[in-house]
Amino acid sequence: MGFKRLDAEDFVVSADAVQSVAWSTGAPTLTEFYTSPVQSAGSSGNYYLSVFQTSSTDSTAAVQFDIAYGNVYGSGSTPFNSGLPKYSPSSTTYGQYRSLILEDENAVFTFGDGTNTLISDDFWVLSVERARYKESLFPGTFNLNLSSSAGLIQLTDNSNDVLTQTFLGSNRVLQIVSGSNGSAYNTTGYVANSGSYGLFLPDIGTIILNPAAISQSIEVDTNKTESLANGTNQETLFTAIKSGSAFTLNAQETITSDYVFVRSRNAEFNYSTNPSFITGSTGEVIYTEFINSPQVYVTTVGMYNDANELVAVAKLSKPLLKDFTKESLIRVKLDF
Repeated sequence: MGFKRLDAEDFVVSADAVQSVAWSTGAPTLTEFYTSPVQSAGSSGNYYLSVFQTSSTDSTAAVQFDIAYGNVYGSGSTPFNSGLPKYSPSSTTYGQYRSLILEDENAVFTFGDGTNTLISDDFWVLSVERARYKESLFPGTFNLNLSSSAGLIQLTDNSNDVLTQTFLGSNRVLQIVSGSNGSAYNTTGYVANSGSYGLFLPDIGTIILNPAAISQSIEVDTNKTESLANGTNQETLFTAIKSGSAFTLNAQETITSDYVFVRSRNAEFNYSTNPSFITGSTGEVIYTEFINSPQVYVTTVGMYNDANELVAVAKLSKPLLKDFTKESLIRVKLDF
């Protein structure tokens, strides 16, 4: 065993983006959608509807995303107290996402940018289950089909059509348009007088949908009746998603790698402390021919801190012959 202090130039840091599918099926497109009667009938069902990739009674069932409905006036759901009609699960949901995304308790959601925008008092939200993605959703991979008896629309984000990144509060945001794989089918992909189809926020795994634009396209709209049964609006969107039979989404993360270049020059690491190499009592080389012409095999690189504590170990795929006539350069990759 030998030790050598590494210099600053022996370290190189690299960052690579890695993409993976979001759904637990292992496929990029989710084609089947199921709900749980237990969840929808429970207290959480007043606020959101969980969507699974298979029957909720299946042992492999896992939540893929949740559907919620928000209304700034509390309409479209049953009030907590009949004497206070503006306070209901829908107003709570609206306030939660307003704080999360807009970061202003007095702000309202606006769909679209430029001349064709819509200030909306309600929305649907798809919240991707946190276990389904690592660091963020991958723009350009979002494709969602919504279908009804009036037709079908395919939605995507407009990541390929914009030149600059925009933010809502501290969150990256993209407009949701009629299109595919990050590009609108024509012009902006917006709906006349209704703005965009929604907002795509990749860093928080959230998709906000604009009911007005969707209604204008395929006649699927929210019900803003006061004291409406909780979960009604969530079921409406779920039906459109289930009929569309296609929800594609990938996730991404940045993996940082630290490359360490370990160099052994011709005069270094040519002797071993292995018991087969030296005597146990005096530490002399057992075979005299190895005194001036030793041969050893490098098998492992250990990384130590300043306290002489072993913090990482790298194993070579095969032993590397080393003697006074050879030098070696071993690249160690540390991912974190």
